Amino acid sequence: MLKVNNLKFSYGKDRACVFDNISIEFNKGFNVILGPNGAGKSTLVKAIFGLLNYRGTIYYNCKNVSEMKTCEKVELMSYLPQMDLDISSLTVLEMVLLGRLPELSRRVSDKDLNIVMDTLKDLNIHELSMKKFNELSGGQKKLVFIAQTLVRNPEIILLDEPTNSLDLQKQLELCQLLGKIIKVRNVDIIVVLHDINLAARHADHIVVITSQGDYYNSGAAKDVITEKMLRDVYGVIGSVNLDDENKPVISAKKSARDSCDT
Repeated sequence: MLKVNNLKFSYGKDRACVFDNISIEFNKGFNVILGPNGAGKSTLVKAIFGLLNYRGTIYYNCKNVSEMKTCEKVELMSYLPQMDLDISSLTVLEMVLLGRLPELSRRVSDKDLNIVMDTLKDLNIHELSMKKFNELSGGQKKLVFIAQTLVRNPEIILLDEPTNSLDLQKQLELCQLLGKIIKVRNVDIIVVLHDINLAARHADHIVVITSQGDYYNSGAAKDVITEKMLRDVYGVIGSVNLDDENKPVISAKKSARDSCDT
């Protein structure tokens, strides 16, 4: 689906590389990027979207994304960064309409309105259309931002930590919703997550990167999430068991460093 070839990036000439010739392949469907803090997960999705001046090439279905103009990338993919915006007094309808830029003209067309309302209905938040954004709950705000990414009808959606600030129930509901969006909208999604159990439950394909920004492994959850991976990547000793649906369930026990000290 999407391939990253020999990606190299640093935040300055005198700073160490976040990535040094890293290559990764993503699959169609629900992709999750896992890794410890500082591994470069957010940096990776920013590079894919073209927000960073990296070296290397990124392909999507044999198209060289690295050589695309900004307007072409915006048509191909949508990107939702980490954000918690509370100050906007726009209505939900107005917020989601902004996702239609740059197609929007001064006069909003019936086509734009129909696309927005259909998207709000798909996310089951159409009843909030005239409510002020700053009056919404954290979970509702996340759905509004996701609606913004959908109204452009992208082929790929990049989400950076969309479950941040959500309680456990809302995290589960959001991941279930993303799975539904993939099927209904026929899009591919790449998500940065911290919660390994959440990734194991919902991801079709998992990519793991290390704290040094190196590629570690990728594939189905049951093949990637192992006790060895927990030790190597997270420095944690834990158990990994498969549930009735052949999904791994992780129980962390202690830090590998603590084990060495004892």
